[in-house]
Amino acid sequence: MTEQTTPETPDTAPDGTPNKPFMRTIKSFVKRAGRTTTGQAKAFEEIGPKILLPYQASAMDFEAAYADSARARGQNGTPAAGRAPLVLEIGFGMGEATAHIAKVLPDTDFLCCEVHEPGVGALLKRIGEQGITNIRICAHDAVEVIDHMLPLESLDGVHIFFPDPWHKTRHNKRRLIQSPLVAKLAARLKVGGYIHCATDWEPYAVQILEVLTAEPRLKNRALATHPELNGYAPKPHYRPLTKFENRGIKLGHGVWDVVFERV
Repeated sequence: MTEQTTPETPDTAPDGTPNKPFMRTIKSFVKRAGRTTTGQAKAFEEIGPKILLPYQASAMDFEAAYADSARARGQNGTPAAGRAPLVLEIGFGMGEATAHIAKVLPDTDFLCCEVHEPGVGALLKRIGEQGITNIRICAHDAVEVIDHMLPLESLDGVHIFFPDPWHKTRHNKRRLIQSPLVAKLAARLKVGGYIHCATDWEPYAVQILEVLTAEPRLKNRALATHPELNGYAPKPHYRPLTKFENRGIKLGHGVWDVVFERV
């Protein structure tokens, strides 16, 4: 048997961010077990062809992807001037908050990444039931989507809500929000664009705040307006309180929002 060798990986990615071993070898997610319901399967079949975007190793065509959004159609069939703001959401779970935000912000387009099939099916079902037109889903690893499908300075916002905290210390390296990913996201934000993270695990909140503060292309929006919150932000109006979050609050658990802006 001939020995196979792995090609040497360059020190930097095409966007200039470091090619850290973390981003190449450690998955920050696991594909959870779960059963796709009949309703979700039907949504895949009926709604999926319009909403699901296949992963591709090249920049996506935003105009084509969102051609059927409400903003693109406009009033009386007249498209609104300019492209709609584009927000990337990483890991939407079962899509409850995602659907709510898309309805609260109808003039914003959302590109949502999730690898959990029942979660994708659940969001597709909500999209069909609620007539939502400004969501597209890529059921693929978000890091590869960022690397290959999103050009530099193409995003107006990034949402990362309640990512897996990986509680055990030996698993902390699997946490999604670390410097290599934040550098990639900052490079793809337009000036004035934002990253909004939320977590109910305080040690992770501290890490998120530290990592975003260390990124030179970002500044903390809350420092000037809410200095009493020590770097954390009040919950933005568009993010709903989920059933899980409400239950935690009743039990005395905290929730921390962190919002930084590209400078």
